[in-house]
Amino acid sequence: MNKDLLLDRIREVYPSLKIEKAERNTFGQNNDVIIINDSFVFRFPKYIEGINNLKNEVILLNTISKVIKTPIPEPVFISLDEQQAGKAFAGYKLISGNPMWKNELLALSENGLGQVAHQLISFLKQMHTFPLDALRSVIKEEFKEPGAEIESLYIKLIDKVYPYMSSESKDSVSHRFETFIENEKTNSTIPTLIHGDFGASNILWDAATNKVTGIIDFGGTRLGDPAYDFAGLLSSYGENFFNLCIKLYPDGNKISDRVKFYKSTFALQEALHGIENNDNQAFKNGISAYK
Repeated sequence: MNKDLLLDRIREVYPSLKIEKAERNTFGQNNDVIIINDSFVFRFPKYIEGINNLKNEVILLNTISKVIKTPIPEPVFISLDEQQAGKAFAGYKLISGNPMWKNELLALSENGLGQVAHQLISFLKQMHTFPLDALRSVIKEEFKEPGAEIESLYIKLIDKVYPYMSSESKDSVSHRFETFIENEKTNSTIPTLIHGDFGASNILWDAATNKVTGIIDFGGTRLGDPAYDFAGLLSSYGENFFNLCIKLYPDGNKISDRVKFYKSTFALQEALHGIENNDNQAFKNGISAYK
């Protein structure tokens, strides 16, 4: 959406906020992001589903910020009454740091990589051990066993994405999904609070000090399988760094297979997102390897 329209909306809701500088952030797929006065980040969901997620996210952040030690967004400006893209937004204090891109991270020494891995696992352990009783009024969506959740995704993919895939790709994907679903029938996953989109663009750091300065974008946070967060790390940074991280996580070896399966679904989920939200670029990005 046009930057000036977004700024007009902020001024309309918060006329006392003096805007001296405004920059657009281009990293967000699901949100239009504006940085105001080098001090606040405003997120405008592009889709109705994102507006509903943002409402839950604001409540969630206010709840978990009391326990999570790693810096996370603190909602300051909120306008979520209007269910319309370009109208609904939330504004947070800017967290210092830059996205932790793969090429910068992997340029570190072995010791530097270890420092970063310890910080990321510390955050994940805080999330994954958060007391669920404190979330009953915050997260209303029931936990779905991984097999059931993946089966729902599989059905959507067959209906909406398979028509654009090659026969070989469909056979390969079907085999992977059906094997996972069958295996999960005999497993019982203990739900935890997960970030849900734990990848490079949502991990902020200071490359000069190897310090993780914050974690952002909790729009996908829910009760889920902790392996899903590690799939974000695997997708963003590759197998070597993933292996370094998983060794630091209690019983990490027990979730490795699920991590690798989840990672294999990300491109297909992006293609599905593109179809469902009329986002042609997301569809092209996701489907390219499956034609």
